[in-house]
Amino acid sequence: MKIRKNLSLSVACLVLMQLCALNSRAQQNEPAKPVFKDGEAQIVKAFEDPAYWIREDLWVETEFDSDGDGLLDRMHVDVTRPRQTESEGLKLPVVYNSSPYFAGTAGNNPEFFWDVHHELGEQPKQHVHPPEVQRRGERPIISKGHVDTWVPRGYIVVHSSSPGTGLSDGSPTVGGDNESLAPKAVIDWLCGRAKGYKTRRGNEEVEAYWSTGKVGMTGTSYNGTLPLAAATTGVEGLEAIIPVAPNTSYYHYYRSNGLVRSPGGYLGEDVDVLFDFIHSGDLEKRAYAREHVRDTEMKNGQDRVTGDYNDFWAGRDYLNDMEPMKAALLMSHGFNDWNVMPEHSYRIYEAAKAKGIPAQIYYHQNGHGGPPPISMMNRWFTRYLFGIENGVESDAKAWIVREDDEREKPTPYKDYPNPDASPVKFYLTGGAPKKGGLVTEQPSKQAAEALVDNYSFSAEALAQAEITEHRLIFVSPELKEDLHISGEAKITIKAASSKPAVNLSVYLVSLPWNNSQWRKPKITDNLITRGWADLQNYKSLRESEPLKPGRFYEMTFELQPDDQVIKAGQQIGLMIFSSDRDFTLRPTPGTELTVDLNGTRIEIPVVGGTEAYDKAIQ
Repeated sequence: MKIRKNLSLSVACLVLMQLCALNSRAQQNEPAKPVFKDGEAQIVKAFEDPAYWIREDLWVETEFDSDGDGLLDRMHVDVTRPRQTESEGLKLPVVYNSSPYFAGTAGNNPEFFWDVHHELGEQPKQHVHPPEVQRRGERPIISKGHVDTWVPRGYIVVHSSSPGTGLSDGSPTVGGDNESLAPKAVIDWLCGRAKGYKTRRGNEEVEAYWSTGKVGMTGTSYNGTLPLAAATTGVEGLEAIIPVAPNTSYYHYYRSNGLVRSPGGYLGEDVDVLFDFIHSGDLEKRAYAREHVRDTEMKNGQDRVTGDYNDFWAGRDYLNDMEPMKAALLMSHGFNDWNVMPEHSYRIYEAAKAKGIPAQIYYHQNGHGGPPPISMMNRWFTRYLFGIENGVESDAKAWIVREDDEREKPTPYKDYPNPDASPVKFYLTGGAPKKGGLVTEQPSKQAAEALVDNYSFSAEALAQAEITEHRLIFVSPELKEDLHISGEAKITIKAASSKPAVNLSVYLVSLPWNNSQWRKPKITDNLITRGWADLQNYKSLRESEPLKPGRFYEMTFELQPDDQVIKAGQQIGLMIFSSDRDFTLRPTPGTELTVDLNGTRIEIPVVGGTEAYDKAIQ
């Protein structure tokens, strides 16, 4: 009896093992497909091994000819997809990344930038152009970016080189229409509406039979600009974009309220310098682009003399092109990005909301770059590319990384700016050449105060100086409690210059300065926000007029958007000075800038408004 029981148990175990083996083989034979959990696409083992990915490249025909050869330009495209898209007929959505950088660049050598040492309003000396960019990279891979993140999760990843770069036809235009229409053509091809070819000039066609026709775009900096550029065409199939630190207006990148102003770290760069930086396309066709784009359109349009806004810049401002846009927008930026400044993302986010486009914004406290946490991106693409109802529309509209937190752990808010923020108006009391006051009650009439321009002193040095004639600074009482600022500060300044033109720089800082012995102090430790302007544009950004020495002019403009908690024990300081050695032209020192204290005020967006500020200083 005991032997029979053991025998029956052995037979049962054998049957169970066979059933498990059959089930395992059945699972192995099941077609691989995307898997979702908690509203996110999960890594699928069958998609995970790069050895089984299919990599191929091709050329997509556009609707324009921007290199003057009489042929429609073709964009070089690469594709990385799971093998199941071939062996099992699997169709998947696409994560698409386009760039002018993939084939290499000219490098950032200041020798080839514009000279910034000259008087305002003067025609600068023509700068030297760099040597030709030598294209790099081997087919079929244009880039490996994003593939490790998205292919294992059940997406196809596509890259393309921008017009006039790499193996793509055309001319770089740095924000021209062809840089919007090029990714549009690739998306049209992914949706079966445009033609792709195996070779640059051949006629053998390639179809994107593995695409569901649902496309999402992402990228950082210029690569983050191009998703927005494509979205402004209204192209069908582009369902969602995640731009990271995108340049949304080349005027806002190279100018500020009428002032010639460089992006941080690239003093003397301008739109034609960026053209040279990215122009890695066909050597035989580069002469056309240099002649017609760089040396004609850009030379006549960029205007480094007045810094005025004009049609050239308007054509490179994506805010002007947003009418057709419908792609869901997850915007990402850093509040301390002084290369592509945070106004770039904010202005587009506000416009998208006004249009009723699904939109969220993620801000961190660091500098240039920095995508949202992968979970946020995953939820965004899962919802809009796979159509999974994960409730992302009900998520917080704004996600902000607080000062001491990790970038992967943002704090959710109802929106940005914080809906509980309202402007607190501050007035000035004199104190030059020391510190004046920043108060909420308008003082009685007082004398004007003057400063002397001298680019030799950094903004950091000026903010820390006890006594100096080269800046005016006005400070609040010491904060007894933390104070949360959220949004754009706006200054109205009434000032006079001793010359027909003058640089105007405005910083909002927290004091005392952090000079920790444990690490090198950075201006961003104490920087709240900043802005620049040209008083000659007090009436209009499109028309400037020379200042009459000694006459006062009133001008209002916004500083860069910010969201920051100013700690108890600090004071808020408004610093007004002239040339900013890291951003503006550097004229001969000595211009006198006089500020009418009675006619100057600043509005700072404080969470809780005046009541919160009064409570913080009591």
